[in-house]
Amino acid sequence: MKSNKIAIIAIIAIVVAVVSIGSCSAGLFDFMGGDNATDDSLNGQEVNLAAAASLKNAFDEKLIPMFEQKYPGVKVTPTYASSGDLQTQIENGLKADVFMSASNKQMNALIEEDLVDNNTNLQFLENKVVLIVPKDSNANISSFDDLKNVNGTIAIGDPESVPAGQYAKEALNNTGIWNDVEPKLSLGKDVTEVLNQVAQGSADCGIVYATDAKSTDDVKVVCEAPDDALKTPVIYPVASLKNSTDSNATKAFMDFLQTQEAKDVFVEYGFTLHE
Repeated sequence: MKSNKIAIIAIIAIVVAVVSIGSCSAGLFDFMGGDNATDDSLNGQEVNLAAAASLKNAFDEKLIPMFEQKYPGVKVTPTYASSGDLQTQIENGLKADVFMSASNKQMNALIEEDLVDNNTNLQFLENKVVLIVPKDSNANISSFDDLKNVNGTIAIGDPESVPAGQYAKEALNNTGIWNDVEPKLSLGKDVTEVLNQVAQGSADCGIVYATDAKSTDDVKVVCEAPDDALKTPVIYPVASLKNSTDSNATKAFMDFLQTQEAKDVFVEYGFTLHE
């Protein structure tokens, strides 16, 4: 009889131990960020992302799905346009929680207007400016200087509102050929439009970011802008906005962008990390 009691006590002890170990393991798994680790307090919240057009592929194809898988209760709603256009939209009341610009110019303007939480402002990514032609082009273009001899159309972003266009103008000015090429320019409302003009052959060549050129097989890169042609680094800052509605979800999204998995995606799409 005594031995039966001992056996029952032993069985109960084993069951308790197994349950305890299971609970601890589950807690540790959640703590380490396992696939099932979610923050239920964020359920029903939304992150409104205003991002430069050159970021669209990276966000739509990889980053937003990754974030929404990590936080199933949070929805990310993106708006893509030129950084200058997004600046204007934000100034006019665009519902946005996070702004990722292709230039510090637009971010700094919003900081001065007290629309950006400057404590969250990160100098995040870098890009390159490249000269492209249609994939089947036989044009005799191998450098920026050759643009003086182009008889057709040269596509660039509108320098008034498109950072890629501002960088293009700076490069053309610093190589001394702006006055020669200005009459040949076709100004796009954002860098994606410039890329499409060249890809479709409606422009003989164009100036875009390296990441845009990498996104399609319909264009080929002739060269990068010369080192001395761009005094302004192509920096992509990102920050949260002061009028963010769901601040916890916004913080989660900003934190996610800084994870190694997110950084690896940006690198995969041709960006470099700004150190």
